[in-house]
Formats: sequence, structure tokens, C-alpha cells
Amino acid sequence: MGGTRYDLGARLSRAAAAGYGSKSASEIFTQNSLRMAHESMNPNGITFREARDSEVHPNTVPIILGLDVTGSMGHIPHELIKEGLPKLMGGIIQGGVPDPALLFLGIGDHECDRYPLQVGQFESGDEELEMWLTRTYIEGGGGGNAGESYLLAWYFAAFHTKTDAFEKRGQKGLLFTVGDEPGLKTLPASAIKEIMGSGQNTYTHLELLAEAQKRYDVYHISVLHSGQAINADVEWKELLGQNCLSIEDHREIPNVIKKIICDKHKSDASGLGTTPVSGGLDNIEML
Repeated sequence: MGGTRYDLGARLSRAAAAGYGSKSASEIFTQNSLRMAHESMNPNGITFREARDSEVHPNTVPIILGLDVTGSMGHIPHELIKEGLPKLMGGIIQGGVPDPALLFLGIGDHECDRYPLQVGQFESGDEELEMWLTRTYIEGGGGGNAGESYLLAWYFAAFHTKTDAFEKRGQKGLLFTVGDEPGLKTLPASAIKEIMGSGQNTYTHLELLAEAQKRYDVYHISVLHSGQAINADVEWKELLGQNCLSIEDHREIPNVIKKIICDKHKSDASGLGTTPVSGGLDNIEML
């Protein structure tokens, strides 16, 4: 991430020029016509994505947003690029959090999809965030295996991110997954090696959740647009408790995330956050 800021005025002008309000998802998300993930979002070989402080953003708040890009959820990125992203970033900044650093993940199904994980960069500027979002390949896959690979977001956050918020200030980031399915329960070493290029350990979803929770407050947003999604929501609530957030209208996603981030910021500012740690952290998975 660099030293750019989120400029709502510039974003509005660019969105109008690009025709985001009238173009279809296939016109905006051009990787779909190529039927492949963008090379810059291929996680294979990535060591870390970093959310570092800068002169422009001295107190970065790292936020990971893992978007389910399988068939039933592929419309969410389109909604975000049309209206949701400026609502989210503008709301966070206006809510008293001036230094958000947002990283997009595209989440699929590691048991059957070609691209079960796509990875952007932590960014704060409007143009950079739109670049990563629109590079996302909405694969539209998933399978009949009663779940998607939300645990890949936990894996990546736990082993392949570094943040000044945690290393310098002892403040956890925020990790959100958005979906309508249960999560798959096992991430085999073979899948990790295929996706990331290396890896020798197999993990359960509970192990990866615990690892991610060391450095992130972990949430899941259940979009209740089907009976199957309602059933999955029960499982998510058993797993995450109040950190499972249920909505019926997907357009509420920015408002839900904004409120959680702003409430957390107020809590951290009042001194209720975690204890700072000294030195850097080498949190990459042992290969």
C-alpha cells in the first residue's frame, strides 16, 4: 500500500466516466471474459501482504474482505463497484477511522474450482481499491460439496499478512468473509501447495480460525437469500457467535462492516484494545 487517500469526489467522477452504474458485471470485471484470474491476484509464491503505516496513514487499520465469488454470490462484487465500496470507505473515514487499509480476497472452493483464492493488496486510495476489486475473477464455481473455502481467508490472514497495527500497537485487524454456504472443514497440505506454491501442513477449519484470531477479529456475514443460506447461518452462529452477522439484503454489507470497524476504533481509542507487542513477527507457515 502507498500514501494515497480515499477521495469520494474523484471516485464519483471516475465511476461516472467508467459507466459503473449502467455496465454489466461482465463489462466491468473483464477477467470473466478471459475465464482466468488476473496474474497479480494469483497467491502462488506470495510471502506476505503488508499493511504498513506511512506519513499519510500513520495509524493503519488493516481490513480483509473475503468475497465469495461462486455462482450464488457473484453479484456482490458488482454491487460493491457500483455503490457499495464508496459507501464502505466513506462511512469508515467519516466515522472517525482515517487510515483504513483494505485488502480484497476472492474466495471459491478449493475442492473443485480453478481459482479458490485470489489476493489483492492492502490499499487506502480509491483508484487502487477499485483496481483490485475489478481485477477479481468472478469464477461462478462452487460445487455440490456443502461448503466453500472461507477457511482460505483465515489461512492467508494467519500466515501471509503482516501489519503495523499489530506489531507496533498490539491492535488486531478485522477480517470479514461474506457468503451463503457453510465453510469447508479441512484444508489439505496438497491444496495449500497447489494454491500457494508450498506448504506441508494440513489444517482443520478450527485450527485456522484460531490462528487468524491471534491477529484479527474474525467475522462472517451470512447473506440469507435462500433456505440453504439460512441453514448455513445456524452453523456459522455456532462457530462465531455474535461475530456471525446475518442480513437479508446484500446491499447492507457496507453498513454492517462500517459499524463494526468504527465501533472497534472507538474501543481501541478508549484503551480497551490489546497489549502492544515488541519487535516484528514472522508468522508465515513453516514450510
